[in-house]
Amino acid sequence: MNEWFECKIKYDKTMENGLVKKAVEPYLVDALNFTEAERRIIEEMSPFMTGEFQVSDIKRARYAEFFETPGDEADRWYKAKLIFVTLDEKSGKEKRTSQNVLIQAGTLRGALDRLEEGMKGSMMDYEVAAINETPIMDIFRYKAPDQATDAEALED
Repeated sequence: MNEWFECKIKYDKTMENGLVKKAVEPYLVDALNFTEAERRIIEEMSPFMTGEFQVSDIKRARYAEFFETPGDEADRWYKAKLIFVTLDEKSGKEKRTSQNVLIQAGTLRGALDRLEEGMKGSMMDYEVAAINETPIMDIFRYKAPDQATDAEALED
């Protein structure tokens, strides 16, 4: 099972007024380990960068689920902390466990609506403990290599 890694990219960004400023932007990458995460973020970002850039930080990101929203207006990522309430049958006490989910939306209200829509089928009781906008610019899911490319590699 792949994991998510938050990779920070450091580069020179040209501002609207023409000044060049150092910028650091976080992205999420679906990868097996830190080495693959670095390789994948470089591969994903290279077409979009005009100058040099570097991966300044990589850390594990723990998200139980992603709620993506199609469309250009959903340009932000929100992190929600959900608390699930279960009943321990032996002791009869409530057990509370928390999980973080990531929601793509254009506004805070849109994020909450998207979360509730995504959780409709859930059989567990949950509470939304917190929901905050993140600085994450984009996420990159794992893409399987072309089967044609794999076949060519096997022939060599």
